[in-house]
Amino acid sequence: MSTAGFNSQNGTGTGQAYANGPSQNPVALQQLPGVSYGMTHQPTYNPMQAKAPAPPGPGLYPSGAYQPVPPVSSYQPGPPLTSYPASPGQPLLTRPPMGGPPSHTPPQSASPSPGPRLPPAQATPPPPAASSSSYYPNPQQPMAMASSWQYSTAPPPMGAPTSMSTPPRRPLANHVNPASSSTVPPPPSSAVYSSAPPAQVSHSVTQPPGPGMPPTSLHGYTQPGTAPPPMNPMASHTYQPGRPAYGPPPTGPLPTGPPPAMKPTPPPTGPPVANATPSPPRADGTVAGNGPQASNSYNHVDNKTAGLPQPGPPGRHLGHYPSLPPGYQNTTAPHNATSPVHPAMQAATQPYTQAPQPYQQPPGGLGPAQLSPSLAAMSLQSSTPEALRVVNLLQERNLLPPSPIPAPTPCLPQDLQKINCNPEVFRCTLTSIPQTQSLLNKAKMPLGLLLHPFKDLSQLPVVTSSTIVRCRSCRTYINPFVSFLDQRRWKCNLCYRVNDVPEEFMYNPVSRSYGEPHKRPEVQNATIEFIAPSEYMLRPPQPAVYLFVLDVSHNAVETGYLNVFCQSLLDNINALPGDSRTKVGFITFDSTIHFYNLQEGLSQPQMLIVSDIEDIFLPTPDGLLVNLNECKELVQDLLKSLPTLFEKTMETQSALGSALQAAFKLLSPTGGRMSVFQTQLPSLGVGTLQSREDPNQRASAKDIQHLSPATDFYKKLALDCSGQQVAVDLFLLSAQYCDLASLGCISRYSAGSVYYYPSYHHQHNFAQVERFQKDLKRYLTRKIGFEAVMRIRCTKGLSIHTFHGNFFVRSTDLLSLPNVNPDAGFAVQMSIEENLDDMQVVSFQAALLYTSSKGERRIRVHTLCLPVVNSLSDIFAGADVQAITGLLACMAVDRSVTASLSDARDAMTNAGIDSLSSYRQSVLTIQQPGLLAPACLRLFPLYIVALLKQKAFRTGTSTRLDDRVFAMCQLKYQPLAYAMLMIHPALYRIDDLTDEGALNINERTIPQPRVLQLSVEKLSREGAFLMDAGTVMYLWIGRNCHPNFLTQVLGVPSYAAVPDNLYLLPELDTAESQRTRAFIGWLRDQRPFFPSLHVIRDESQLKASFMQNMIEDRTESALSYYEFLLHLQQQISK
Repeated sequence: MSTAGFNSQNGTGTGQAYANGPSQNPVALQQLPGVSYGMTHQPTYNPMQAKAPAPPGPGLYPSGAYQPVPPVSSYQPGPPLTSYPASPGQPLLTRPPMGGPPSHTPPQSASPSPGPRLPPAQATPPPPAASSSSYYPNPQQPMAMASSWQYSTAPPPMGAPTSMSTPPRRPLANHVNPASSSTVPPPPSSAVYSSAPPAQVSHSVTQPPGPGMPPTSLHGYTQPGTAPPPMNPMASHTYQPGRPAYGPPPTGPLPTGPPPAMKPTPPPTGPPVANATPSPPRADGTVAGNGPQASNSYNHVDNKTAGLPQPGPPGRHLGHYPSLPPGYQNTTAPHNATSPVHPAMQAATQPYTQAPQPYQQPPGGLGPAQLSPSLAAMSLQSSTPEALRVVNLLQERNLLPPSPIPAPTPCLPQDLQKINCNPEVFRCTLTSIPQTQSLLNKAKMPLGLLLHPFKDLSQLPVVTSSTIVRCRSCRTYINPFVSFLDQRRWKCNLCYRVNDVPEEFMYNPVSRSYGEPHKRPEVQNATIEFIAPSEYMLRPPQPAVYLFVLDVSHNAVETGYLNVFCQSLLDNINALPGDSRTKVGFITFDSTIHFYNLQEGLSQPQMLIVSDIEDIFLPTPDGLLVNLNECKELVQDLLKSLPTLFEKTMETQSALGSALQAAFKLLSPTGGRMSVFQTQLPSLGVGTLQSREDPNQRASAKDIQHLSPATDFYKKLALDCSGQQVAVDLFLLSAQYCDLASLGCISRYSAGSVYYYPSYHHQHNFAQVERFQKDLKRYLTRKIGFEAVMRIRCTKGLSIHTFHGNFFVRSTDLLSLPNVNPDAGFAVQMSIEENLDDMQVVSFQAALLYTSSKGERRIRVHTLCLPVVNSLSDIFAGADVQAITGLLACMAVDRSVTASLSDARDAMTNAGIDSLSSYRQSVLTIQQPGLLAPACLRLFPLYIVALLKQKAFRTGTSTRLDDRVFAMCQLKYQPLAYAMLMIHPALYRIDDLTDEGALNINERTIPQPRVLQLSVEKLSREGAFLMDAGTVMYLWIGRNCHPNFLTQVLGVPSYAAVPDNLYLLPELDTAESQRTRAFIGWLRDQRPFFPSLHVIRDESQLKASFMQNMIEDRTESALSYYEFLLHLQQQISK
C-alpha cells in the first residue's frame, strides 16, 4: 500500500526515519549530524563544553566525580525572587546563600578557586571530546559540561501556539494541597539556564496516612467506599538542561595523574538580573539581561556531554547514616490544607454580568479572576507552606510517608479546583506554571503533561448532541474553564476568542431548563464524552476486527503457549468487544504461512498454506476474515484443533516478517487489531534478525550496545499499518534473545502494546503461565477504540514539542492511534513561547476521537486548568515529584537510544543536582549546612537513585538485553501510577497484619500496612515481607519467621518446608490467610495487568532479584542512597 500520504510528513521519501517518541524531529533512531533527537538543530561545538574522560572503573557511576560547575557560567545569581523564612526568628537574607560548608561533604582533591575549576587528576588520559551534542540549539549558547536536560526553551512548536492576553491579575499564592490534583507531569525540556539563580522545586509528599486522592467532585473517578490504589510516593521535579553536567557519582579510588585539558569558560554576558521578574523575550528569542537563551532546547535527555570525574565519598559512609537525634525520626508533618474542595459546584444564583470577566464559571459567583480570601491572604511572608518546608536530606532519614502520596492540588480558587480534571487522567509536572520561559529556566525543572486519556472510569458523562460547541478559531471544545460574557456569548480559555452560544446549547437536558448554558454538562465536567455526528467521520465507522497471528514453530510448540492461548480465547470469545459486525481471522506461521478459511457453510476449517514467503499473497479473497457471530462454531473448532495440529512439528524456522505482511494485506481494507505471538528470532524471509547479544557483556559497566533497532523493516511496516488503521500488539514468549529493540517497533509506531514473558514454559514456569493467562483475559475483554486520533491543545503562549508513548505523529500535533486501549499512557514536553503576564490561569485540553467497538464515533475530552505564578518559590511549591520522575524516565529512555546509556544516567543525576542547586541559591534565604530540599521534592533524589538502579538503566548488574529494552518500553508506555511502582517498589511487612486502619471494600477487610524503606535493615529474619514492584511481587520469608504465619498463611509446618517455586498462596480458612490474600488481591486489583507472586527464601534463586530492588543499599557497582546524597551535596556546594 502506498504511504505517500504519510511519507511527505515523516521523511520516508528522503531516507529519514519516522518520528515517534520524541516526535518533533522526523529523524528518529539515528541522529543526523547537528540534530538532536526530538529537538531542533543543535549548535556546533562550544568551547565551554568539557572534554569527556572515560570512567576509570566499572560501576553504576564512573569512578570519578562530577566536574564542578565553573563559577563563571551562563547564568548569574540575582536576588531571590521570593524568600521563605527557614525557621521562625531567623532574619531573611537579601541574597541567595553562597553555600555554607556542608556537614558531610566528602573531601575534595583540590580546593575550589575563584576561576574555572580544573578537573581532578586522572590516571588515564581523557578520550577525545564528544561531538557537538549540546543541549543548546543555538551555537552562541554556552554548552552543558555534562549530560543534562534543558527545560527552558523548546524546539519548534508542534502546534501553532498563539499569544493570549487577558486582564491583568494578581499572582496566585502557591500552596500545594496533597489532595487530588489534575496536573500532568511535563517532560523535561532542554532549556538553557538563564541569568537568574536556579529555582527550587517543591511538592508536598508529607501527606497524612490514608487512602490517596479523594473522589473528584462532579465526575466520580473513585467510587464511594473504595480507596485509590496504593502507590509509592512519586516525586516529580523538573530540571533545566542548560547547566554544565557533572557526570555520574564516583565509586572507585581517587583518580591520579595530570588533569585533562579544559577550555576556559567564557565570561558571562549581560548584567546580573536585579529585579525579580525576568524581562520579556526579544524577537530573537533572547531575554533582556538574562544572557543568551537556547531556542527550542528541550533535549535534556537527548544530548551527550560527559562530565569530568571527581573524588567520591569516603568509604566510611558506606550505607550508614550518622546517628540521628530523636527529633529527626518523625519526618512527616501535617500539610497545609488550604482551599478545601467542596463536593459539588454551587448553582449560580445571580444573573450574567454584561462586562467580560475571564474565566467566570458560575456567573455572579466567585470567578477564577478573583482569588479566594484564604489564597489572597497567604503572602510570601506568612507561614511557609508545607510544600516548601526545608528538609535536610542528610539528617531526615525516614522520608517515605506511610501511605501512597496523592498528587499535589493546584493552587486554584475552590470553584475551579473542584471541577478540575482528575490527576489520574491528566497531570502536569508543575502544578503552578511559570509566567515566563526564563523563570522556568531558573527553576531547572521540566514542564510537561502526563496523560491516561482512555482510562477506565467509574463515571463518565456522555452527551449526545447534533451540535458540539467548539471555538471557531482554535477548535477547543467548550469546557468548565471558559467564561460566559453574557447568556449568548462565551470566551475561549485557550485563544480568548469570543464565540456565540448556539441556540440548542441554551437548553439543559439534565435539568430540562432553558437559558442556563453554564449549567450544561459540558461546562460542569472536566472529563466528558460526546457521541460525534457524521461530520467527524471520514468513512463509516469500522467494525471491530481481530486478527491473531501465531508462531507454530517447534520452539513455540515446546513452550506450550498455544494451548493457553486457544483455551483463553475459547473462554472469552463471547466477551470480545464488538457488535453484530465483529470479524475475526487467524494466521499461523513457521517457515511457511498458513491461512484458515472459516467461511460459513464449510463443515470444518480449511488450512491454506503459502510457501512463497518472498512474494506473499492472500490465497482466497473471502473467508479469511469472517463474521464472528455467523461463523462462531468454525472458529471454536479451529481453536480446539490448533494445539494438536502442530504438536509433532519439526519446523524450526520463523518467517515472522512475511506473516506480518500477509496480516497487513488482510486487515488493510478495514483496519483493526493484529495480535502477534512470537517465541524466537525471525530467521527466514524479510525482517530476518541475528542475535546481537553477548551474554558476557550483560554485567558490563560500559555503555550498553544494541538498544536501537537492527533494521527499519518493522518500523516501516508499522507506519504502513498506521496508515490503514491497523495496530499491532506483540506477545513475546521466549527463553532466548529475540531482539525486542527491533521487534518492538511494530507496536510502538502503530500504537500497539508489547507483552513480554521471558523464560515462558508451561511446565517449568507456572508463575509466567498464570500471568500470561490473566493478561490475555484482560487483553481480550478490555475496552478498545478503533481508528483514533488525539490532539492536545494548550493556552496561547504555551507550546508542545515532544511526545512520548506508542503512536505515530501524523502532523505537528495530531497523534495517530489506530487502536487506543485503557491501559496506555502518554507524556508530552512543553515550553513557554510567550510571556503569560496577563494570565491568572492556563488550560490544557486533550481530545481523543475514536470509534467504539459498537461502531459509534465518540470524542473524549479532558481539560486541565492550572494557575500562573511569577516567583520561583511558587513554582517549587507546586512541583509534582512523581510526575517529574515519570517524565524524566521517558526522556532518559530516549537519551539512552539516541546517545548512550551513560549519558542518560549522567543527565538524570544532573537533574537532581540542578533542581536542588536552584532551590538552594534562589529560594533559600538562610545559609544552612547539609543537603537541603523543599518538602515537596524530598523524595526526588531517592527516585533518581531508583531510576539509576532500575532494570532499564542499571549497569554493573547482569541484565538481559531484552529485559532492559522491555523495561524501557514500559517506562514510556505505562501510565504514571503503574510506572512509579516499577521505579520505586513498595515494601510491606505482612506477617503481623491487623484490621487496625483497614479499608472495607465490598464487604472485604483490606489491611493497610505501612510502606517501608527499600533497605535490608528494614528486613527481619523473624518476619515476612511483601515487595510490590508493579509487574511482579516477592514474598520474602525470614529464616526465623513465626511458625504461626507459616502454618496459617502458607500452610507449611516449618521454614524448611516452604516449596522452592511457590507462586500461589493456599486458600486457608484462617484470619491470617484471609487478611494476607485480601491485601495482595487488593494490590493486584489496582492495575490492569497481573503481577505474578513469588514466595522466596534465603536459598531461592529469585532472592537476588528481590535484593536488587533494595535501592537504598550499596552494591558492588552502585552507590547507596546516602552516598548518593553526599555526592549531590558535594556538587551543589561547589
